[in-house]
Amino acid sequence: MTSAPGFTPGRPPEWDLAIFLHGDELQTALITLERNRRTFAWKCWDVDSDGLQLRLGPSAITLGGLLKHLALCEEMKFQSDLTCAPLLPEFRDIDHESTWETWAWESAKDDDPEVLRDLWVRAVHRSRDTLAAILAESGLDHAAPEGGMSLRRLISDPLRNTPGTPATPTSSAKLSTGPPARARQGTSPFPSREDLFTCM
Repeated sequence: MTSAPGFTPGRPPEWDLAIFLHGDELQTALITLERNRRTFAWKCWDVDSDGLQLRLGPSAITLGGLLKHLALCEEMKFQSDLTCAPLLPEFRDIDHESTWETWAWESAKDDDPEVLRDLWVRAVHRSRDTLAAILAESGLDHAAPEGGMSLRRLISDPLRNTPGTPATPTSSAKLSTGPPARARQGTSPFPSREDLFTCM
């Protein structure tokens, strides 16, 4: 069940159009999550510091802030909430409850683009490894410790939070640099750790 959508720890998932169009509940949830991650990876590919800090109007949202915020969401959902595992070192010793609305956007201003991309990539791969292990044992009804949400519910939140529409600063950032030549030709929904953002 877990191998069909490409959930092999440490490897990018395989893009299977048949599963995308006709998969069962589990396959549909996972491949939709991966499609949204792929869209976000494309928008972040080869964007420089100026592009990552681009803002639209009065909004505080930036592409760099989204990289950091979504990396934190991956960690909170699939590590802390699902298995009580510790967060990545970059997210420890921070009061996320009181700084949830501001920390990622403000701290990302001083981060190098490659550092931000690497942080998100590591968080996503950790999420995949955790999901693969849990799905091999139980399935979507797996409940987080202490009566927490089911895995089905946890997967739904990243589906909702991952930016995949034009209504974000990502569109303007990509227009300023141009789309990567292989953006529409890659067969993998997400790059490997060793080939950061270059196989899209």
